[in-house]
Amino acid sequence: MASPQYRLVYWPGIPGRGEHIRLVFEETSTPYTDTATTSDGLDRVLAYVQGNVPDDNLNPPPLAPPILQHLADPNNDTNVTTISQTSNILLYLATHLPPGSIAPDPKTDPNALFYLNSLALTALDGLSNEPHDCHHPIASGLYYEDQKPESLRKADNYVRVRLPKFLGYFERVLGSGASGGGKWLYGGKFSFADLVLFQCLDGVKFMFPKAVSKYEREGAYAKVFALYQAVSERPKIAEYLKSSRRQKYSDGIYRYYEELDIEP
Repeated sequence: MASPQYRLVYWPGIPGRGEHIRLVFEETSTPYTDTATTSDGLDRVLAYVQGNVPDDNLNPPPLAPPILQHLADPNNDTNVTTISQTSNILLYLATHLPPGSIAPDPKTDPNALFYLNSLALTALDGLSNEPHDCHHPIASGLYYEDQKPESLRKADNYVRVRLPKFLGYFERVLGSGASGGGKWLYGGKFSFADLVLFQCLDGVKFMFPKAVSKYEREGAYAKVFALYQAVSERPKIAEYLKSSRRQKYSDGIYRYYEELDIEP
């Protein structure tokens, strides 16, 4: 049996930024290998991070995971495209997976990829990068315990000011004519941007359950939470979320600290 054409290189033990890519593969039933589930996974990640992967004279070396390897021939490692950065990988997959599976066909909607990318980037900025900064507001090289007072100030501002700003933005997107009905973010059709928003909101729910629960109860972002529910109920996503392939949140981007679980 041929090996999968796609290989995901990401840290074992955390969903992290690689989870958006996993969700795309799971939704589209695309075979892939994942260093999170292989015995040599950590060694393969460290080889990239430490700069120990030999230069292949074609692909610029990635700085950090997530890293995607796409084999032109599953049985031959000599022709491999290697790219990094979550949003960049999602764009690549949107143009290489079957048209219409996670983005409109560029032949019928040439601007769709750019709209979807802007939505995904916005979600990653406000609902992924900023939550990470709540537990590491000074430096990622320091332990959380070394910056707890600053983390509390950052988290308080985030749940009271920044989180509702981004929830409100996506509520506005879903209420716009470009959404095409309000169920999905763009064009009335499911896309990778919906997966990104789902995963980001899922992580924020884990990290700040009191704040998210309050905003959901208040009803001002009903369309956003309806999208979250709709994605979770898609058959392939629902199956994946229940499987062992779905890693639990731990010490990655989304972390739960009781002292940061603030109700706005």
